[in-house]
Amino acid sequence: MAEVVFDHVTRIYPGNDKPSVDDLNLDIKDGEFLVLVGPSGCGKSTTLRMLAGLEEVNKGRIFIGGKDVTTMQPKDRDIAMVFQNYALYPHMTVADNMGFALKIAGTPKEEIRKRVEEAAKILDLTEFLDRKPKALSGGQRQRVAMGRAIVRKPKVFLMDEPLSNLDAKLRVQTRTQIAALQRQLGVTTLYVTHDQTEALTMGDRIAVIKLGKLQQVGAPTELYDRPANVFVAGFIGSPSMNLNTHPVVNGKAKIGDDTLDLPAEAVNKLTPEDGGKIVVGFRPEDGSLAAPDEPNAFSLKVVNVEDLGSDGYIYGNIITDGSVAETTTLMSDQNKLTTIRVNPRVLPRVGEIVKIKIDPSKMHLFAPSTELRLN
Repeated sequence: MAEVVFDHVTRIYPGNDKPSVDDLNLDIKDGEFLVLVGPSGCGKSTTLRMLAGLEEVNKGRIFIGGKDVTTMQPKDRDIAMVFQNYALYPHMTVADNMGFALKIAGTPKEEIRKRVEEAAKILDLTEFLDRKPKALSGGQRQRVAMGRAIVRKPKVFLMDEPLSNLDAKLRVQTRTQIAALQRQLGVTTLYVTHDQTEALTMGDRIAVIKLGKLQQVGAPTELYDRPANVFVAGFIGSPSMNLNTHPVVNGKAKIGDDTLDLPAEAVNKLTPEDGGKIVVGFRPEDGSLAAPDEPNAFSLKVVNVEDLGSDGYIYGNIITDGSVAETTTLMSDQNKLTTIRVNPRVLPRVGEIVKIKIDPSKMHLFAPSTELRLN
């Protein structure tokens, strides 16, 4: 059993008053692939380094397989790390690089060779065992670094942005290999990345962290379909969710010149601190073109269109009195424009004003004061 438990774990670096990781409670089940995701500087690598024993824990405890490892030396924790840089010895062959930790531990030569060959077979590296790292591509080097971790047969794999140094195509390919490999080996894995696409495609579960605080943990579909707050809603998904703050008038959201029906259960949860406003979120695929006179739809002036063959995207501004409305956009990576995915065969032209309706069952509503989910 290699379940990993973070029990109220806090890390404050010397000279800082704010914790880099703040009161973290997280369980990683035995054999699970958990992805820790968040923007740069949010505390995800610090979390991984505390588990590895490379960072001190100021408060709380860490358990591996039921054993308290909080103050244990890194070498005694039975973990293996794979970093962003491959950290291979340039003068050694692939086989020697992969078996080096076993050699240091005094493992018999035959056992080392056997484990290295097994790992090489899994990773498609058999024909490269006698080569030096300089004769390998970036993807092959990263697989050697993976092999070095595998031969040790650790209780836990720790992976810190292992794909960041690879080009886009190789990243997709290696991503699939790592996920398949982890399921084949069944080793408990904590994988750190800032790339939410990586997180959605690889993890059994995803933990989203922001400024050292855990925001939400769940299966990829759970975070995509029911984000707990505005940050998770805007961070998970590409293109990101449309999130705007709108006034609430007579139980409806006022979007530009138009109004949108809101569920009473969500409106009733608004408090005086929300100032009579609500955050309305919807994913680009959950909005669609509507007829000009259709109720419960809002006007959008098209600023840009993209025809991707299989998909079309329109980017636009919400309209009030014939001009662009002032809306408060949250967490947008689309230059504060509203994004709608449409059939590429019916793309409107730039400058056109179109009506947009939102699938009511796919609308995400949040309180402006707390940024927490309402519906």
